[in-house]
Amino acid sequence: MVNYINTAPIYEVWKETVRRQDWLVHEDAPAALCRMLAAGELDIGVVSSFEYSERPENYRIMEDLSISANGPVGSVFLFSREPLEGLDGRSVLLTSQSKTSAALVRVILEEFVGVRPVYATGDTRTVAAQVTAVLAIGDDALRLAREDRFRYRYDLGEIWKRETGLPFVFAVFAVREEYCRSHAGELAEIHREFLRCRARGREEMYLICSRVAPRIPMDCEDCYAYLRAIEHDLGAEKQLALEKYFGYLIARGEASAAALPLKIHRLPAAA
Repeated sequence: MVNYINTAPIYEVWKETVRRQDWLVHEDAPAALCRMLAAGELDIGVVSSFEYSERPENYRIMEDLSISANGPVGSVFLFSREPLEGLDGRSVLLTSQSKTSAALVRVILEEFVGVRPVYATGDTRTVAAQVTAVLAIGDDALRLAREDRFRYRYDLGEIWKRETGLPFVFAVFAVREEYCRSHAGELAEIHREFLRCRARGREEMYLICSRVAPRIPMDCEDCYAYLRAIEHDLGAEKQLALEKYFGYLIARGEASAAALPLKIHRLPAAA
């Protein structure tokens, strides 16, 4: 499970209500979860969409679950000392925490804006003065936004929506193919628990915010507004959005052509 507060509407309920001792949960940043899932150290991971696009033969995407936004996401920002059009040849530091957002920045800057910066990847918690722009995500982005150190702040979800008319899916709930085959019944149980937690999380959103807002730290009302903008479903429009994003990556040689069409793990009908 991603250890950012954008998973809180599902994960806080899971921690409170799921008591299965045989379902072991590991918390980490997206990049670490991707490495573990790819290595077979996890069976299911809330991982960046990019991870699926790199190794689609290894995974299926769990039906109706994601971390996404239909417009501004509020925690995936390109902070910049120059407007986007002024970033040609300038230094852009990309977070090492999420390949999805890093690839999205490249698509936005190169395909939409038409500039080619000089990229570096590293820790965005300590931003050097000579860096022109920095991509930060999750809790790091929320903290950097509150520090107000850059003149320009671009929400990547908002730009994607403006350019494509579609939401953006930042992370998916991916399952390793062999686990789908060997543990179908248990997977269905876990899948239903995720959906149950999501439903309850929506109902208890303000209470959840009161728990997680101090982690940033941020005001509870601001946290509530932020989490209300995060969506956790994966309907037809969001599947189309994933296909659009993967199409850009495939054309740029950054993803496997086998990423399309999507492989969705469907939850079997309840008996």
